[in-house]
Amino acid sequence: LSTGEVLKNLNKFYKRKEIQRLGAENGLDARLFHQAFISFRKYIMESSSVSADLHIILSDICCGAGKVCLLGHVDDLFPFFLRHAKQIFPMLDCMDDLRKISDLRLPPNWYPDARAIQRKIIFHAGPTNSGKTYHAIQRFLSAKSGIYCGPLKLLAHEIFQKSNDANVPCDLVTGEERVYANEDARPAPHIACTIEMCSTNTPYEVAVIDEIQMIRDPARGWAWTRALLGLCAEEIHICGEAAAIDLVTELMYTTGEEVEVRNYKRLTPLTVLDYALESLDNLRPGDCIVCFSKNDIYSVSRQIEARGLECAVIYGSLPPGTKLEQAKKFNDPDDPCKILVATDAIGMGLNLCIKRIIFNSIVKPTINEKGEKEIDSITTSQALQIAGRAGRYGSSFKQGEVTTMHRDDLVQLKEILSEPVRPVKAAGLHPTPEQIEMFAYHLPDATLSNLIDIFVSLSQVDGLYFVCNIDDFKFLADMIQHIPLNLRSRYVFCTAPLNRKEPFVCTMLLKFARQFSRNEPLTFDWLCRHTKWPLAAPKNIKELVHLEAVHDVFDLYLWLSYRFMDMFPDAVLVRDIQKKLDDIIQVGVCNITKLIRASQSAAAPGTAEVVSEDFPLSRTKRDTRLVPDHHGAKSAEAFSIAVEGPGERRAKNLKAYRSATRQEDLKSHGRGSLANRLLREGLLTQEMLRQLESEWQDQHRNGRYGLGSKRNDQSSSKETGKKKK
Repeated sequence: LSTGEVLKNLNKFYKRKEIQRLGAENGLDARLFHQAFISFRKYIMESSSVSADLHIILSDICCGAGKVCLLGHVDDLFPFFLRHAKQIFPMLDCMDDLRKISDLRLPPNWYPDARAIQRKIIFHAGPTNSGKTYHAIQRFLSAKSGIYCGPLKLLAHEIFQKSNDANVPCDLVTGEERVYANEDARPAPHIACTIEMCSTNTPYEVAVIDEIQMIRDPARGWAWTRALLGLCAEEIHICGEAAAIDLVTELMYTTGEEVEVRNYKRLTPLTVLDYALESLDNLRPGDCIVCFSKNDIYSVSRQIEARGLECAVIYGSLPPGTKLEQAKKFNDPDDPCKILVATDAIGMGLNLCIKRIIFNSIVKPTINEKGEKEIDSITTSQALQIAGRAGRYGSSFKQGEVTTMHRDDLVQLKEILSEPVRPVKAAGLHPTPEQIEMFAYHLPDATLSNLIDIFVSLSQVDGLYFVCNIDDFKFLADMIQHIPLNLRSRYVFCTAPLNRKEPFVCTMLLKFARQFSRNEPLTFDWLCRHTKWPLAAPKNIKELVHLEAVHDVFDLYLWLSYRFMDMFPDAVLVRDIQKKLDDIIQVGVCNITKLIRASQSAAAPGTAEVVSEDFPLSRTKRDTRLVPDHHGAKSAEAFSIAVEGPGERRAKNLKAYRSATRQEDLKSHGRGSLANRLLREGLLTQEMLRQLESEWQDQHRNGRYGLGSKRNDQSSSKETGKKKK
């Protein structure tokens, strides 16, 4: 047969609307149809031989093409195509069953205990610092039994302490620990927990769900949906932004429950200043500079201490104990530390005496519902959450102020704060272990990652819900796929809370799973050996980051110990060394400026070693490349490739931000204010600048445009054309 003729007829088969319709009737949506056809075409074109009946059909089609009396038609290929599709997509044979299992259109029906009672729903709506949570907690404390569900361990711990201080016995339940109020370990009638840990089977008089607007979170929103629909309590007190009122009301309409809304106003005034800070020389006691990357934290804190001022530092990957100590240091009126440098981790969970919030940048890296990384201006909700930390009610500052570091950002910040908060449109859902087990029964040979993919592709949700992002789950599923585990254990390992950008933590999860699969207990000695405990105080930033990763590994061990107690038996000992590690990290954070200096002096000439949190602001998903991590391995998006001063984040919007980073080449940077500022601050040397310029020119000659980003705007294209001519 002519290869060209066969290929032409296969493509004609693919384009026929009748064939696409037949595919859809047999469970092949557009995506599956395309994938099945690519595989089918590859099978025919690359196989040394095909089945006799398929060869006859192909021969008839090719020989009859263009003749009045056709010997065969491309539609005759469909039975062979469908047979091939069922081989690569086994679920096509049981599609009806799978569709029923993945039908997510009636989540309220998943919680029969909650549907069996008539619950009273009270929504406490208001901005930060309005007293909404206070009123809900007062009802929680006065009840015979209650549960508090919060987004952070810090918040759960705060309610736990507050309850027991008020002589209301309350247990603490997080993913990593359970602390009993009673000495005999008898469960107390009140529980403060992280929201993922709430029980939907235990009856309570009062339940409090905090930060309800996080029901739209692309990764964790399912936990708020589960609590809202499933908590078995006579009264449900919901706290959060007014933007979630309409969605909660609609969700409760589907359960036959009415929502009582109580609105609150901010207790202290918050003023947006008419001037930007512009220089760190203008800092005052009670100021908090908010950055959106760890790089900026390091840079700003060093510049502050270079001016003879002491500052506290808080960012997301710090252990909770270290965050509390830094907050205590900043709040202490007798401590010389009067300045705070923090990420948006201060937005919730910490009580801080802040007079003025200063946004170092209004551009923030985020992850959308599809799991894609984006760099965009902060939302109104985020800006209000952070700005609202200034002038906390009951603190020494009776009025809060907010501004920006740079004059250009102030206009946009005012616009952002003046806009109404976007209403919360949908609530998150996540497949349960039971649903995945039923899928596995029908598809016994599919991997867990494939099961999740198939589930999401077949799932049906109505307009009030969305399926949460499952990229982290799939990443872990693929990582441990080669390890022999039963499905339920594999599912638990894949839901472990870890940052997949931390190579050391991922490596330790792999070791945990491998040891677990051998049915060998993970003892305290085993853990110490693999984490090289005991560890010394950090001498540079790299070592501080590694200590934070080890702390995360201890968290991971404790998390798994509550799910597999016999295999992770030494939780008490691990908790003890984790507290010691917390103290070591606190020492490192208190000396963070010294660590930065040590890191830069130890770095090779022409390089600067600064570790980024999440991912650098100057790169998008398409700009990613592999760079060596601090353990010698290669890790995508793990570390920043350059030191960036705080002024580099100035942008009126995302388009202007990207344009600014793409249009200027290194020569113009060398002559411009950014390079001068970096030289002046000691973050760049003349030798480093010359080396960067040389590398830029080499890359330019080779057709590469430096720093991992594409220069795709018109002006740069014209400039490139001129140089080529």
